[in-house]
Amino acid sequence: MIRDARGRVLLARRTEGRDLAGLWEFPGGKREPGETPEAALARELHEELGIEAEVGAAVIRVPQAYPDKRLVLDVREIRQWRGSARGREGQALVWVPPHKLASYAMPPADRPVVAALQQSEHYLVTPEPGESDKAWLDGLSRSLAAGVRRVQLRLRTVAADRAQRLAAAAVARCRAVQAEVLVNGDVAMANALGVGLHLRAVQLRELAERPVPAGTPLAASCHDADELLAAQALGCDFAVVGSIKPTPSHPGVLGIGWEAFAALRESVSLPIYAIGGLVPDELPEARRYGAQGIAAIRGLWVAS
Repeated sequence: MIRDARGRVLLARRTEGRDLAGLWEFPGGKREPGETPEAALARELHEELGIEAEVGAAVIRVPQAYPDKRLVLDVREIRQWRGSARGREGQALVWVPPHKLASYAMPPADRPVVAALQQSEHYLVTPEPGESDKAWLDGLSRSLAAGVRRVQLRLRTVAADRAQRLAAAAVARCRAVQAEVLVNGDVAMANALGVGLHLRAVQLRELAERPVPAGTPLAASCHDADELLAAQALGCDFAVVGSIKPTPSHPGVLGIGWEAFAALRESVSLPIYAIGGLVPDELPEARRYGAQGIAAIRGLWVAS
């Protein structure tokens, strides 16, 4: 990922005669046997763009399966570079403002990279409210103050009128800090409040078309490749997969682990949050296996 002085990101267009010709991608290339990722990227950028690049921090590694091959897209920040970037192999180049990256047609492996650059790395799933509405709302406010910017409201164990009241108050607090909100499972509530919808896996299997308007955030909980493919076909904006580790809410149930998560990750191009026994400090590990970020209740909820 290369940025210019204005913060724009460089994309290159795949040339005719190559797989996925005409699509836009982040510049790079293939690692040769015995070559480190850093050396490979510096070499490829010199060969393709004519620049001398200093390779920086990891952004995300995206495992992706194509009909004829499997790959891992290892994405790095370029700390600094010298020279004038030009398409030395005949490829078109474009500098894109970050908020416009999603409008460019890209190969499946590149799409999660755009999400990693644009979307929240944390997805808070709220705990069920206790007896005090104020205590629950104050916990939400503390979590927002700590930086959470994507929230799923879980209000499945409270009466409908209380759930509606709490949801409206929660949405107001989220909107005050420009945090995105999704309601767990309740299509009517999501539409009434004008917020997103998070589908349970059982709902996902029953739906034939998108249950909320285009432009309204839509997500789904998934446990296998079939559910992920269904979420992608339905037009979900992202998915949640787990449980990665054992959790107190599912005693005796082993987590699927990171390798199984990566195997599911490669089946779709959706951004995918990992959930289950995770905390924010594990974000770098999650990104190494292709996760958009961490979804959690206890790990992201700031208790009093």
